[in-house]
Amino acid sequence: MSSSSSRRPEPVATNAFERASLPLTRVIAGLPPAVPIIVVFALVLVGAFLGPWGAIPLGIVVLFLAWMLALSWPRLTSSERLMRVAVILLVVGVTAVRLFPR
Repeated sequence: MSSSSSRRPEPVATNAFERASLPLTRVIAGLPPAVPIIVVFALVLVGAFLGPWGAIPLGIVVLFLAWMLALSWPRLTSSERLMRVAVILLVVGVTAVRLFPR
C-alpha cells in the first residue's frame, strides 16, 4: 500500500464559511485521527469536575462541536444531524448545570 492512498483527503471549501474555516480544518486534518477525539473527551472530563469553572472547557467543546456540525451539515443525513444536535444539546445541558448548580 502506498503512502498516498493512506492519507486523508485535503479539506475542500465550497462556500465562504468553509473557506474561512479552511486553515483550521487543515491543521485538524493533519493531526492523527485520535487527537481531536482525545482533546474533546479531556475537555469534557475536566469541565465535569471543575465546578462552575468547568463551564469554560465545556463551552469550548460546544463551540467546537457546533462548528463541526455547521461545516458538515450539507453532507449529513437527517438522522446524523439529529444525533449530532443531540450530543451538542447534552453538552450544553452539562454546561448549564456547571454554571448554575443548586
